[in-house]
Amino acid sequence: MSTSTDPAQLRSRAAVPIRAAALDVGYGDHRVLTGVDFALLPGELTVVLGPNACGKSTLLKALARVLAPEAGSIWLDGADIRSLKSKEIARRLGLLPQQSNSPGDITVADLVARGRYPHQGLLHQWSESDERAVDEALAAASIAELAARPVHALSGGQRQRVWIAMVLAQQTDILMLDEPTTYLDITHQIEVLDLAADLQRQGRTVLVVLHDLNLAFRYATHIVLMREGRIVAQGRPNDIVTAEAIEAVFGLRSRIIPDPETGTPLVVPLAHRRPVGH
Repeated sequence: MSTSTDPAQLRSRAAVPIRAAALDVGYGDHRVLTGVDFALLPGELTVVLGPNACGKSTLLKALARVLAPEAGSIWLDGADIRSLKSKEIARRLGLLPQQSNSPGDITVADLVARGRYPHQGLLHQWSESDERAVDEALAAASIAELAARPVHALSGGQRQRVWIAMVLAQQTDILMLDEPTTYLDITHQIEVLDLAADLQRQGRTVLVVLHDLNLAFRYATHIVLMREGRIVAQGRPNDIVTAEAIEAVFGLRSRIIPDPETGTPLVVPLAHRRPVGH
């Protein structure tokens, strides 16, 4: 399977906000990622795709230093991520994990305000700029009207948007979203991905894990395909998405046709035809 990455985008290592080399990552005795090399392209909306348990979420956790690699190295803005303090990392990248739990009876506004924690310190207490960042995050996630509500009283989809707002409130140049459309109906899935695309167009670097292939191909400017703990292909959707690639990664036989709205690849699974008489 071919890999298509624009060499011009990688010509300057300093311009790559996150880079990883020879990563081995696992949980206890279970190895999930093996020998992974990865470069997060600046200013792109990169979507990671692959079957369940192939290592997508593990890759994000390692890149955000939530998980320590067993081997290999990760650089954030050219610095070894192991040398950076946690607050410094949180000022540079925001991570929305796959599962999040809110404390007690905290309100939506208070939880989103926790996204400003990396910017607080002895010389910088809560300010108008922090308040403005929270208001902008609430509006961007379409939950401003929920600000006074307790998080535990919200629907699953509403809670997901609250967590997205908290990450947005960090105002980092890099956003990592692990399955951000979980629990959302199709309308809100589109809203979240529209938001991700808007942030990318405004200059943010966005890395997203998704399961929906066709939504991924519609929104991504760069695709990473994973299988069994390795990156097997990457590039622009129109360059790398073929029926052969989808079958190799997902074991799914399909036709690839142009999306009538965007011209991006649209995966149409082949119909299962039962033998005559059954």
